Amino acid sequence: MDLGLNGRWALVCAASKGLGAACAEALVREGCNVVITARGMAALEEKATELRLLDPAVQVLAVAGDIATPEARAAALAACPQVDILINNAGGPPPGDFRDWDRAVWLAAIDANMLTPIELIKATVDAMAARGFGRVINITSGAVKAPIDVLGLSNGARSGLTGFVAGLARQSNLAGRNVTINNLLPGAFDTERLHKTLAAGGAKAGLSSEEFAARRRAGIPAQRFGSAAEFGAICAMLCSQQAGYLTGQNILLDGGAYPGVY
Repeated sequence: MDLGLNGRWALVCAASKGLGAACAEALVREGCNVVITARGMAALEEKATELRLLDPAVQVLAVAGDIATPEARAAALAACPQVDILINNAGGPPPGDFRDWDRAVWLAAIDANMLTPIELIKATVDAMAARGFGRVINITSGAVKAPIDVLGLSNGARSGLTGFVAGLARQSNLAGRNVTINNLLPGAFDTERLHKTLAAGGAKAGLSSEEFAARRRAGIPAQRFGSAAEFGAICAMLCSQQAGYLTGQNILLDGGAYPGVY
């Protein structure tokens, strides 16, 4: 199926590795030009080179910087001729015990995982609406629906973003102009982030990370962790021209792990 993304421009945050990189790759395969961001320039340039090899006709621009800062956001937006697609993504805050987190730690988590996506949405959606096409995907976490005890910072900050998006996505001046805003909620995907979470969970349970990982896989009906590539493919589908009637939704990708109906 042609997703209708050829020639579009996408800004993909935290795209040097993991789920962000997979989303950028899926979009490039659909003929989408991309601006990718990450804090580390070396890894970002390496990923940009890989993406250019997928389709020489596509433009791939790399802008290094911490997207949680105003300066990095301004640089990324300036590099993108127009933002047709915005993929909000940021490394999650560290796991731990809430008793150890002071106000500064909480504010950093909220700034990176709630306020930064909102700032980027604010900077792009009106122009999307004026052009009659826009897709915003926020990569949040399956913990929004099924909180993980050691990820309290993520649980809180990402839930705040989820509540904000629920109202914004339903505004007629956006939804009525073919601008959709949806959240992708990854469960256990085989990424660096997951390995850190497994190590923390294993330490708390008195198990090695390998033992804890085996226990975690056993609790997933699919009996495995997800791959970044399949996550990227779903992201591209939600960005497609065919997805214009899907907005304000939380799409959970977790191999069936969440036991609820809603």
